[in-house]
Amino acid sequence: MNLRRIFWLLPIVLLPLPLWLNQYQQYVLNTALLYVPVGIGFNLVVGNLGLLAFSNVAYFGLGAYVSGVLMAQFDVPWWITLLPAALIGGAAGAIASIPALRGVRLFYLAIMTLAFGELMRWTYIRWEALTGGSMGMAVPVPNLLGWTLDTDLRRFYVFLALVVMLVAITDRLLRSRFGRAFMAIKDNEIAAAAMGIPTDRYIVLAFAWGGAVVGIGGAMFAISVGHLTPVSFDLTELLRQFAIIMVGGLGSLTGTIIGAVIVTVAPQVFISFPGFDELVFGLLIILVILFLPRGLASLLARAHPVFVERYYRG
Repeated sequence: MNLRRIFWLLPIVLLPLPLWLNQYQQYVLNTALLYVPVGIGFNLVVGNLGLLAFSNVAYFGLGAYVSGVLMAQFDVPWWITLLPAALIGGAAGAIASIPALRGVRLFYLAIMTLAFGELMRWTYIRWEALTGGSMGMAVPVPNLLGWTLDTDLRRFYVFLALVVMLVAITDRLLRSRFGRAFMAIKDNEIAAAAMGIPTDRYIVLAFAWGGAVVGIGGAMFAISVGHLTPVSFDLTELLRQFAIIMVGGLGSLTGTIIGAVIVTVAPQVFISFPGFDELVFGLLIILVILFLPRGLASLLARAHPVFVERYYRG
């Protein structure tokens, strides 16, 4: 049995899981699911492409607000808003790649892309007519082809289907010549260009696809929480998303899924202590960097070769 078969079996195993969960546990599980595409988009640029870009929270917020505004002010069904959320997220990703195309790297790129996320949060606050400003906006109860998604249980199956689709498409992308080009750029960008690889084109592609996937994750977040505020897309949120890819494993799809689950569930242990979630994220990142620099996915790879991903590079 290979890794791809295990991946397709996992959603089937998860189908009856809601039968044993209460309402809050179901919400936590849905949150873990929506953070899988968010982590995929982040990991694609940081882990697979090797560029230190922190604009992920900008795509996340854009996807959420695009979906929420279209539903609340234009009465667009949620499932239709997924496409514009992905398109706007992808366009934002392409814009965020401009500094990288101009040769900006390392911490300079990190700061510039981080500023992009903060600029978008400032926009959410100031554009009160559209976003509700600092008070936020209510997101209507969504429906999918006449099926009202008014419970976490119903949203779970929709989220699971979306996550399976996005993971499968990204897996296919990374196994193709595009994924090999990403690895070549990560290993040595100058050598990749010398071999005839159009590095600029692939950098834009990675940023754009990452932004599109995260934008869909933002649309999922919008209907999960039911109310959007700019504070949901601040530096704490960025830290959460960074913890997902660091804890799970840079450059690993399996690691992204593991990281999304661990980072979502672990803070629930300290739910009675407000503010401890930031401490948990920080400790997780520190411990993983010190003892498991390739993340939890490396433990699975050591345990059995079936979990080794050929596009996974430490």
